[in-house]
Amino acid sequence: MSEIHIPVLLNEVLELFSPFAGQKNLVYFDGTYGRGGHFKAIFEKFEPAKCYATDQDTQAIDQAKKTWAAEINSGRIEIHHQNFLEFVKAEKAAGIDMVLLDLGVSSPQLDQAQRGFSFNKDGPLDMRMNQKQELTAAKIINEFESEDLFEIFKSYGEVQNPARVIRAIVNDRTTKPFTTTLQLAQLIERVDGWQKKGFHPATQYFMALRLVVNRELQVVEEVIPLLIRQMQDKGRIAIITFHSLEDRLVKNIFKNSADGFLVNKKVIVPSENECKINVRARSAKLRVFQKGPEPEKPDKFALRRQQRDQNSGS
Repeated sequence: MSEIHIPVLLNEVLELFSPFAGQKNLVYFDGTYGRGGHFKAIFEKFEPAKCYATDQDTQAIDQAKKTWAAEINSGRIEIHHQNFLEFVKAEKAAGIDMVLLDLGVSSPQLDQAQRGFSFNKDGPLDMRMNQKQELTAAKIINEFESEDLFEIFKSYGEVQNPARVIRAIVNDRTTKPFTTTLQLAQLIERVDGWQKKGFHPATQYFMALRLVVNRELQVVEEVIPLLIRQMQDKGRIAIITFHSLEDRLVKNIFKNSADGFLVNKKVIVPSENECKINVRARSAKLRVFQKGPEPEKPDKFALRRQQRDQNSGS
């Protein structure tokens, strides 16, 4: 397992939360604690009075409880093993000022073959972020009908034509069920072939399975309006996505909300330097929403117009 965890777009997140610097009694909610990189930096920089963190991964929760034992005992930090939607539905973080959701799979999850997220490492075909749930990628591949697989790969993986891969899956699973990641990845590689250098043919298929296993799009769609409702006025939600469907969903919900506005009109992506240091940052996108009316921008030309009107009237 990799011990190195590099939080994606960390400087950009801190910059977009900068209006909270120096404020008292801040409440911060990190819905995707992971290995705590973002959480630690935000905790140290803004010194919130109360922090909540959730994660579905039992290993992440165990580590968080050890790291923050003193703050947990004092009541300043609460760590919960659950999906962030479950936590928000219970309105446990009402009155929050800052929210961060990093929707990517953490490096330790990818690096552990037994978690089944990676097509480069052989492990069980799993992909569950919460190891206690029943649905796995293996169950989808071995039991779902062809039509359902087509919808999953087309809609969630944005695979233009998954029909040949699906036929091969359905044919092969009749004699031997799919149980490992490499078993599926090698089938996709054999059937689809390498279309683009450096882009494994199984990438989009694995992404689609992960999104469906963990209901990621549905959860995000449901949680954002609840978070907005529970936030303090001028509170901010920062969301990092790694998939075009997720980013589009987040952008549209933020853009169409009558309760606030997009702080960054143009999506924020990692710098070239960050992508060199951390290749997993390449597909990351950051959008930030602020609750409440958008401040009016000062009119740069108001004084000039006023002077011109005065001159024309004299």
